[in-house]
Amino acid sequence: MISTLLSRLQGGADGAPVPRLGFGADYNPEQWPREVWEEDVRLMREAGVNIVSVGIFSWARLQPEPDVWDFAWLDDVMDLLHRHGVGVDLATATASPPPWLTTAHPEILPVTDRGETLWPGARQHWRPTSPVFREHALRLVREMATRYAGHPALVAWHVNNELGCHNAHDFSDDAARAFRDWLRTRYTTLDALNHAWGTAFWSQRYSDWEQVLPPRLAASHPNPTQQLDFKRFSSDALKDYLRAEREVLRELTPDVPVTTNFMVMPGTKGMNYADWADEVDFVANDHYVVPSGRERDELSFSANLTSGIAGGRPWFLMEHSTSAVNWQPVNLAKRPGELARDSLTHVAHGADAVCFFQWRQSAAGAEKYHSAMVPHAGADSDLFRAVTALGDTLKVLAPVAGSEREPAEVGILFDWESWWASEQDSHPTSLLDYHREALDWYSALLALGVRADVVTTGADLGRHRIVIAPVLHLVPAELAKDLTRYAEQGGHLVTTYFSGVVDENDHIWLGGYPGALRDLLGIRVEEFGPLPAGQSVELDDTSTGTLWTDHITVTAPGTEVLAHYATGPHAGRPAVTRRAAGSGSAAYVSTRLGAEGLAALLPRLLEPAGVSSELPAAVRGSVEATVRRGPGGRFLFLVNRTDGSVTVPGLTGDVLVGATGDDGAVVLGPRDVAVLRTSTT
Repeated sequence: MISTLLSRLQGGADGAPVPRLGFGADYNPEQWPREVWEEDVRLMREAGVNIVSVGIFSWARLQPEPDVWDFAWLDDVMDLLHRHGVGVDLATATASPPPWLTTAHPEILPVTDRGETLWPGARQHWRPTSPVFREHALRLVREMATRYAGHPALVAWHVNNELGCHNAHDFSDDAARAFRDWLRTRYTTLDALNHAWGTAFWSQRYSDWEQVLPPRLAASHPNPTQQLDFKRFSSDALKDYLRAEREVLRELTPDVPVTTNFMVMPGTKGMNYADWADEVDFVANDHYVVPSGRERDELSFSANLTSGIAGGRPWFLMEHSTSAVNWQPVNLAKRPGELARDSLTHVAHGADAVCFFQWRQSAAGAEKYHSAMVPHAGADSDLFRAVTALGDTLKVLAPVAGSEREPAEVGILFDWESWWASEQDSHPTSLLDYHREALDWYSALLALGVRADVVTTGADLGRHRIVIAPVLHLVPAELAKDLTRYAEQGGHLVTTYFSGVVDENDHIWLGGYPGALRDLLGIRVEEFGPLPAGQSVELDDTSTGTLWTDHITVTAPGTEVLAHYATGPHAGRPAVTRRAAGSGSAAYVSTRLGAEGLAALLPRLLEPAGVSSELPAAVRGSVEATVRRGPGGRFLFLVNRTDGSVTVPGLTGDVLVGATGDDGAVVLGPRDVAVLRTSTT
């Protein structure tokens, strides 16, 4: 889909589509006087830009008053970009309602769980369930789609912007009414709702639908299933809004693909993007590096997860940063080479377009210190030179366009509902971090040089020899059957503490933990043993556990103990187990070992699956390898994870990007990326 839309911009001599990777940014010409626009398009051509997102925050400019429209400036921008060979991903401009709308209709403003109104002055100050907002927003969408339906610059529609970034959870009266409607659809009867929510506890039984509210600020812990359902509803409410805009666009411009920019990155968990993926014509994502000590592992993990959400098909990197952002406590500039390495890591994991926020760094406003392709210093800057160098690299990598990621032997299962449920209040510990545990496993595999795919619940697990499911807390009966079938048919499942504990209603699977997975794993846990912050236990394989322990009893013959606790209240008891299941196996890790501890354990878990690194032993841990395969060939991406030089011997293929030594080995400089075409089919 992405290569198709980009091929519209430029065909070959015979008019046939030409493979190309997208390169560009959010473009906000309304922030600048008209004379700057000519300079913009000149520099875009110099940098190799071929696509930009336009109109994202332009509602107040396009509709300055309720019945006044001003499209002349946008007509000019669209025409100018088309003349210079730049395609437009046109935003519907609904992300930030104009002052006249919020003044006339303050009832569209979101409300917090404390009853506080979120007022205008920033962005996304609208309720996903507001019928008044939707009426005005869809009127704007219809006007835009009608006007630009046949414009030659238009290559895609960009619905709203970062849906749910600041308004994922609205507790207003509109939300309450919509929540009740959603619950009626899910449960049909109040009896079913009362059962699912366990309302016999704390005298919460409902006798009328009007009594049901969102989980607003309460005297103590709100009902946990009410909280979980509200998270599901909130994601669905935003998805429903996405559909509403999409349907207008498909009615008026059926041949123009529609997308919206997801935000697959830590901390952005309100939207179940695995559930949204089928609602767009191609997946797009925004990603920003958050300093953590493992930020490049996290970037790779998030890009990999985006590929999983896209089903392995190519996707669109809609936004990331050329250098520093503006919204962190300390905003660090990227070091030399990091702009290209970050960008090409996304390409390695399936991105067919690399775009930034934004084209020209703003002179005013809340994001004026956020980096851009053209910085405040102008084109005569190291940053812009790095941008143009990346544009040249992406031209060389044009044959990669349209290729899909080659499946890895290892899959890491990432489940939004387990993320939501495992981190709710009134749990054994408030220190559990679902995303961090998943990233630990991914970092450990990177350290071993083993390729892995991050996949979502519902993916075909049979494509992977081993599936790792960290903190798979919420396991409906059907998922438990699928995992059992996977193992019995030759797959090797690995899961962890606090997995299999509850069903889809957040009800405990009774009989002992890990509940739904207890028989498959061949173990039983009577009571959890969370650890206070700063406390740890030692295992007899010399690793150290934190956060959690379990009092494990082996219940099934053939269950092997791979490691015991050496210290702590469970000293001498199993800490890591594995049970043969059919022609496969199921393993359990009962404590947080961290990336380093998991890297030491993983070879024993990978061995039954026959999985090992494809990289030379000398560079494992220093280099990340990823493979894409398509009509243009098989492409091996090598990403230097270190700040030193790395030499990778023994590889064959055409080096599209990167350098080789006299002996033919690939030489990666600090923070460097090489790409080899290892076959032509």
